[in-house]
Amino acid sequence: MNWKRSLLLVVIASVLVFAAACSNSGGETVTEDGKKVVTFWHAMGGGPGEAIDQMVADFNAQSDSVQVEAVYQGSYEELLNQLRAVGGSSEAPALVQVYEVGTKYMSESGFITPMQKFIDENNYDLSDLEENILGYYQLDGELYSMPFNTSNAIMFYNKDMFAEVGLDPENPPATFSEVKAAAEKLTKKSGNETEVYGFAILIYGWFFEQLLANQGGLYLDADNGRSGNPTKATIDGTEGQAVFNFLHDMNESGYLGNFGRTWDDIRAAFRAGQLAMYLDSTAATRDNVTHSPFEVGTAFLPHPDSVGPNGVIVGGGSLWMTNQVSEDTQDAAWEFIKFSTQPGMQAKWAAATGYFPITKAAYEEDTLKAVYEEHPQFTTAVQQLQNTQLTPATQGALMNVFPEARNIVENAIEELYENGDPEGVLKRASDAITEALKN
Repeated sequence: MNWKRSLLLVVIASVLVFAAACSNSGGETVTEDGKKVVTFWHAMGGGPGEAIDQMVADFNAQSDSVQVEAVYQGSYEELLNQLRAVGGSSEAPALVQVYEVGTKYMSESGFITPMQKFIDENNYDLSDLEENILGYYQLDGELYSMPFNTSNAIMFYNKDMFAEVGLDPENPPATFSEVKAAAEKLTKKSGNETEVYGFAILIYGWFFEQLLANQGGLYLDADNGRSGNPTKATIDGTEGQAVFNFLHDMNESGYLGNFGRTWDDIRAAFRAGQLAMYLDSTAATRDNVTHSPFEVGTAFLPHPDSVGPNGVIVGGGSLWMTNQVSEDTQDAAWEFIKFSTQPGMQAKWAAATGYFPITKAAYEEDTLKAVYEEHPQFTTAVQQLQNTQLTPATQGALMNVFPEARNIVENAIEELYENGDPEGVLKRASDAITEALKN
């Protein structure tokens, strides 16, 4: 019947139009108005995820040739597992955000194009970016990925509690012994129950790495895995032992709160007034400052009394270019990367999330100046980063088994809290990481 034939023709025409709108002759995806589509996988939920969506929207609005599609893939670990499943295939995205400990794996995966290629081809000036942030993602002098969401670890403390017990709210403790002395005054007990713990550290391997690097200590041999493939963990040296002795002493004294491995639990305890001082990522600054019913202070990471601070390792993630898309699509993705590093965009990103701007000029933008003026707590992390001495220790370790190594350290900290023996516990953890490196 004629109406059936007409309907069939309409359906066929619609399919052809849709196909034409979604791809070009080379099989690359384009929008209906001819923009090349760049798929961008990321691991940012909540506020940071919303900030990514806004950054992408800002880019798409000003670009006549590229359309970025941001796709949330869950946690860092979930995203990396997804990437492993599709890496080397046409299902891989053009851009992917990977957390810092995935750097070694990504650089050797065989399915990425080093960022240095685009930097060289476009004469992109890296001197505009923070050297101490670039250092983590540079291998043999070449930048493999572009820093994106960058943080480090700082100490947060309750200024009101400091004042109540006679501590100077403007002079937070800087050394391990000063932390212990302050924690003793800040800890509050009611019978056998502790109402307020003086100090706490989330059971997360990243904080051990930070405290190790702040002393100039190496996690691995071969210059922290940066001058060659590491064969041995070195965390049981003097620097690592200082960290475990400090944690053991604080735990035995009853001043150390154990809030497990969940970020939300330790943050909730701090904001509820159950914890006076703790270590966290700088990414928690905005929420701590705005959601705590007391004045929040921020301070550099503490260090042993016998060692001055060397600085910190950057945390967070970076953007990697995959080689499973055409060179045209890679070039399109590069346009977004350049956009993301512009001072105005970096200022907007830092103001919205609490992450560092990777571009130095972002600090001169009114958007960020206003936030720092309102909340000076943000500037502590910036100063700590800029004071960091760039060495193999503060560049951070490189190894393929980093997630496994972190889990080994976390298990060791839990064992330390239960059974003591800091030297033995740390030695077993170091040996376990060395064994993992062999596999």
